[in-house]
Amino acid sequence: MNNLLDYKLLIPLVLLLGFAPFFPQPHIVEKIRMLMASNLKRPIDIFDLVWHAWPFLLLAYRIFRDVTHR
Repeated sequence: MNNLLDYKLLIPLVLLLGFAPFFPQPHIVEKIRMLMASNLKRPIDIFDLVWHAWPFLLLAYRIFRDVTHR
């Protein structure tokens, strides 16, 4: 399990999957804007938000785990 939560894997995963596509704007930014405007209603949009957010959540979990276990 530690290999899956290694920073060498998580950081590229966040940069590539979390921010893909890079142009014209990342999907995560678009979906968060839709969420804030209450326009996130279609199932595909909700799935897309989850798909692009899970690398950020794993990285946040790893950072939290490292900070609290010191």
